[in-house]
Amino acid sequence: MVFGWLNLKVNSERLQADFDALAEIGVTMGGGVSRLALSNEDLAARSWYADRIEEAGLQIRDDEAGNLSGLLCSDDPNAKTLMLGSHLDTVPNGGRYDGAVGVLIALECLRRIRESGIKPKYHLEAINFTDEEGTWHSLFGSNAIIGNLSAADLNDSLQANGAFRAALYRAGIRPDEIQRAQRNPDDILSYLEVHIEQSNSLHEQGAELGIVDRIVGRSTYNVTFYGEAAHAGTTTAEERRDALQGAAAFIILAHKLVTEEYPEGVINCGHVSVKPDTFNVVPAEASLRVEFRHPDTTMLTEMEARLIRLTQDCAKSYRLSVGVDRVLRREAERMSPNLVHHFEQACRLEKVSYMTIASYSGHNAQIMNQMVPAGMIFLPSVDGISHNPKEFTEWRHVEVGANVLLRTILQLAV
Repeated sequence: MVFGWLNLKVNSERLQADFDALAEIGVTMGGGVSRLALSNEDLAARSWYADRIEEAGLQIRDDEAGNLSGLLCSDDPNAKTLMLGSHLDTVPNGGRYDGAVGVLIALECLRRIRESGIKPKYHLEAINFTDEEGTWHSLFGSNAIIGNLSAADLNDSLQANGAFRAALYRAGIRPDEIQRAQRNPDDILSYLEVHIEQSNSLHEQGAELGIVDRIVGRSTYNVTFYGEAAHAGTTTAEERRDALQGAAAFIILAHKLVTEEYPEGVINCGHVSVKPDTFNVVPAEASLRVEFRHPDTTMLTEMEARLIRLTQDCAKSYRLSVGVDRVLRREAERMSPNLVHHFEQACRLEKVSYMTIASYSGHNAQIMNQMVPAGMIFLPSVDGISHNPKEFTEWRHVEVGANVLLRTILQLAV
């Protein structure tokens, strides 16, 4: 059986049947899917996934953070674990592919290996992570596994987390036990993930697969400009301390700065609010949330410093004060070069066209990479549409990605 895996392929019909069945859980009127983390629909999807695990003759594992896995165990009880997977939860009225296809591909790979009689030298685990999309806490399940959750993340006395805690209890997850989900990195070989690209690079270039070499870091800030309320009709332009003008100037100049000086970076502004919010009063306060991303941590840090300085410059120009509070900072991650090499080798053996690519969206692989070597492959997204019922990946590309993952697993674990 040493070379018995060379021609092993996934069962595409079975994989597609699973995909179609899962897409019915939380289906929306427009053909999308709503399976918000810890909702009835998400819990139904978890139950469905557990049934598929048992049907496949695999072991079920669930941890204190609600992560749910199927296990194909090695004959060596002390072997490390090769983890594979993604997430079953979605955004509201999202697409059918985002996350779900990665979980189902991981499960199908384990089924085919078991059916073939191949004995892996490592335990193989197909995992569904809790709340990747951030309905309650972005990338919750993978952060729990690497030990990146603290009591403050769940303590209702420090944050308004009552509804989150109630949802956890309802799903059988005890907030005070979540830290027990942390894994020992010495027990894990690597983590591999398949996901749709959610952008149009692969589709435009005609590549069958993307091998992710970097995942962007990002920073999120709340920015508030403070001026002075005044009568809009009687206060001259020179007398005004208009907070909204300061915020508007910052938004325009921030986009210009990133576009012109950080071509690999992106920025977005939203959650804009004004006080008092009336047409005949000069705004005394204007707040917004700013998020910016870059695939290089050094460049992200430089962008951060310059954007903060820009808030101060805009405030000074309009005789305002400004408050800047960081909400999130996530470092850019470079995927394991060794796993990139294995993916490339698998693509060549499968005669699959591929390109290396940076991910501008966050993924569980980004979190897992902080603890163990992680690798990721992307499937082309038609027209780059995602988080939308129109999200679509051609099935031939799903099959290609599944077979590349299968071959990579076998290269690593047989």
